[in-house]
Order: sequence, then structure tokens, then C-alpha cells
Amino acid sequence: MAISEINVRNQFRGKIKEIIAGPVVSEVDVETAHGIVTSVITSRSIQDLDLKVGSDVIALVKSTEVSIAKIQ
Repeated sequence: MAISEINVRNQFRGKIKEIIAGPVVSEVDVETAHGIVTSVITSRSIQDLDLKVGSDVIALVKSTEVSIAKIQ
């Protein structure tokens, strides 16, 4: 599925500034042109997406939920 196919109005491109890893969930801070967006996602998702500080990502914001998509 392409990012353009996801029905989310608020998408913010940015780079991962910090990852605060936990045993089950982790915090990911994304620096965007509009400020820092923080997502709480599973630590396994961070591994599966190979997310690291400096990775280019898109923060997908829907209501109170922030998802992360890695830019290839």
C-alpha cells in the first residue's frame, strides 16, 4: 500500500530526532517543519521498520494517534 492510499489528512515529513526505547512500547520523536511530533509505537515495529535516529519518515496524525511510515 502506498502512503498516498492511506486516508489520513495530516501527514508530516520529518526525521527521527530521538527514540526512547522501552521493552514493549517506545517513544519516537520526529522533527518536522511544524515542530516535534511524538509517536508511541511498539518496540517491535521500530525493529521491523529499521527506524533509527536520522531516518526519514512521515508522521501520520489521526485524532490522538500518530503513526510512523519509513521513507525508502
